[in-house]
Amino acid sequence: MKIISNIIELHIYKIVQNEPQFLLLKRSEKEIYPGIWQMVSGKIRKGEKAYNAAKRELMEETGLIPISFDVVPIVNSFYSCNNDSVCMVPVFVCEVKSETEVKISDEHTDFQWVSPEIAKSLLAWDGQRRAVDVILNHFLKK
Repeated sequence: MKIISNIIELHIYKIVQNEPQFLLLKRSEKEIYPGIWQMVSGKIRKGEKAYNAAKRELMEETGLIPISFDVVPIVNSFYSCNNDSVCMVPVFVCEVKSETEVKISDEHTDFQWVSPEIAKSLLAWDGQRRAVDVILNHFLKK
């Protein structure tokens, strides 16, 4: 078994009436885990730094431009039986303007802006839900 890090996770939020709204994207039927709601995710290209991959994936999957971009102080992980590896996933967060327009890629079929509570109810994995809590406590504490 090997440990790899070739995927990023990026949570996007905007502030609407002083409350955070998280962007969730619905995966296309042609993708792995079709139909699930998720944050932006994607592969790190060879020679690319993880934070640059997150910024690239943000643009490719949503067309959004961040007004702030940060590293979330957690790393998610999962086991892949396909290549007998544990993947360590760095987590990032960015804020976008409240009036911004989302332009989803063909990797997704829909998007929605939701409250943190709804985001956590729709995200499939504990680590993703935990990331929302860390973002709330670390970046959005009132």
